[in-house]
Amino acid sequence: MTTKARDLAMFTVTLITNPAMILDPALVRTLRDAMGGGDVLWLAPKTAAEFAVRKLPGSMADIRDSLTAEGVDMIAQPSIGRRKKLLLADMDSTMIRQECIDELAVAAGIGPQVSEITARAMNGELDFEGALKARVALLKGLPETVIGDVLARRITMMPGGATLVATMKAHGAYAALVSGGFTAFTQAVAARLGFDEHRANTLHIENGQLAGTVAEPVLGREAKVAALDDLSAKLGLSDADVLAIGDGANDLGMLMRAHLGVAVHAKPVVQAQAPHAINHGDLTALLYAQGYAKADFVIA
Repeated sequence: MTTKARDLAMFTVTLITNPAMILDPALVRTLRDAMGGGDVLWLAPKTAAEFAVRKLPGSMADIRDSLTAEGVDMIAQPSIGRRKKLLLADMDSTMIRQECIDELAVAAGIGPQVSEITARAMNGELDFEGALKARVALLKGLPETVIGDVLARRITMMPGGATLVATMKAHGAYAALVSGGFTAFTQAVAARLGFDEHRANTLHIENGQLAGTVAEPVLGREAKVAALDDLSAKLGLSDADVLAIGDGANDLGMLMRAHLGVAVHAKPVVQAQAPHAINHGDLTALLYAQGYAKADFVIA
């Protein structure tokens, strides 16, 4: 950051696009000029840039919507304390591309029935706990071995996830995968992506088959907030030190609490309420939002 930018730095505005696209320098300069910002710093050629401003305009929501239509994500936040010390990440449709329970349902031959419930629950139309129990009940009798098959054949990582975790950890952050899904999946995904720990629900297994029930208490919205409180206390951190990411309504509690709460390719109701949103960039966008340049990335 230049001296001029440092003098201005009450807030930092970061503009990010998908790595397959090009962030137009003219668009960046135009927005910087309109906001009276400082020098533009390119964090990654053609992908991410930022500038400092003394004050954010009242029309930030409209600006964000306009940029989203142009294929550009914007994160605007206080300049001090941008690099977070705790990453709390949802798993399904956030760190991985799929919803694990939907993939199990496909194997059981009831994919459409379960995926409809999942979509409504993630958009906040249904009670999360009740919807989870109803979907798990439909899986009763499915062989336990299907979990391993789904992990091997149907679950894929979200682009940039391993780099996000590795880079933050290399700079001293703690990474926790906190999911409303199942430990049978979070254990594997956490190990693959380098998370320090994982928390999720436990499926009951009887005689090598899914019993159709899940252990109590169900890990939902409030449990994710509790995880934020618990880990912050253990690590001696505050909400200002936390980056929380997710896509569903059950993530909103932790997204609203964390000082950098980001809806990632999220459901409409989540985007409407979350403090920040990434709709175009991959998960490395969350590193640019913290001021990391591409040269700083740790490739896992």
